[in-house]
Amino acid sequence: MKLHGVHHITAIATDPQRNLDFYTELLGLRLVKRTVNFDDPSAYHFYFGDRIGTPGSILTFFPWPGARRGSRGVGQVVATSFAIPAAAVEYWRLRLKEHELSFESGPLRFDEEVLRFMDPDGLLIELIGTSHPNQETDISYETAVPKEYSLRGFHAPTLQLQKADLTVRLLTDLFGFEIMAEDGSRRRFSVDRKSPNQSVDLIERPEGGFGQTAAGTVHHIAFRAETEEEQTEWRDKLAELGLGVTPVIDRQYFHSIYFREPGGILFEIATDGPGFAIDEPVEHLGESLKLPAQFEPHRSSVEQSLPPISLRQPSSP
Repeated sequence: MKLHGVHHITAIATDPQRNLDFYTELLGLRLVKRTVNFDDPSAYHFYFGDRIGTPGSILTFFPWPGARRGSRGVGQVVATSFAIPAAAVEYWRLRLKEHELSFESGPLRFDEEVLRFMDPDGLLIELIGTSHPNQETDISYETAVPKEYSLRGFHAPTLQLQKADLTVRLLTDLFGFEIMAEDGSRRRFSVDRKSPNQSVDLIERPEGGFGQTAAGTVHHIAFRAETEEEQTEWRDKLAELGLGVTPVIDRQYFHSIYFREPGGILFEIATDGPGFAIDEPVEHLGESLKLPAQFEPHRSSVEQSLPPISLRQPSSP
């Protein structure tokens, strides 16, 4: 049994409208769900992804207005990376310049071009040009980004660790990842070299300081289990290893278990289903506020506590 790559990545933001505009208008992702934080219903939880929120395409945010700025370091996912077609790199260079967004285009990474920039809260985003973008990604929705240039789900997010040995053993001996490439301190692990969202990069920084999780940083990374039965098996294996795995938690659109891997990064294993269309039709995903059942009786007070936001209609490409 293997994990099936990355399911979603969750990060922290500040201003919800600014966060919404950046990821839907500039990057062309779809808001597939607007709901609230299970532990803090006065804060939104946004899910961005492809047309239906396919696992492997979902970037989620907790926007907390006034949250302090975090810092990147070891024990974190330090770069959230998306796949784009190799031919789309020049389009994105021009688009980022037009929006006056500073970016850098460094040396090739495993023979692929990389554009690096930060979102308004300082979260490091990478667009990686690949000749084999994710085939599962559903890009059949309206966006300001032409479909031939659109983001195609994740591509090998970067995990930074002081000591990587135990994390490597977890990925390879338990989760079914294999080392695919190595360049200096960067190593790429994958369960399917032809699917970028089934890969992660590990960087070891023995002298690096630990990051501070707050605005502009990743809160956790989730990996895919196709079924609840698979997830139960993973939970049993993790419990046997003494990794302090949580009970299964119902997150409404998937079920989750959480644990800290040996390097300190918060890992989640999430099921593919039931998906984001269980409480609103695909055509209208993200258009209205959806609440977990325990908060529905308090909808009026929850809505009053949330900052007003507006989802703008995408302009033509």
